Amino acid sequence: MVSMARTSNVFARIEPEIKEQAEQVLDDPGISMSNAVGMFLRQVVLRRGIPFEMKRERNKEVGYAGDRTTG
Repeated sequence: MVSMARTSNVFARIEPEIKEQAEQVLDDPGISMSNAVGMFLRQVVLRRGIPFEMKRERNKEVGYAGDRTTG
């Protein structure tokens, strides 16, 4: 009997340009978007936090499409 891994769906809203650029980068090593997201989430669990340093420049408002506070 073959055992299949259970999976869950994750839905995210991403700016089209960012998605396209990420797909181009991931295509070179042959990594699917789904695998890349899974890799990211595994690192979040392993490191118990975001797996990279996040910085914000002083006196500069930074927003993204999902940020409801910046318009």
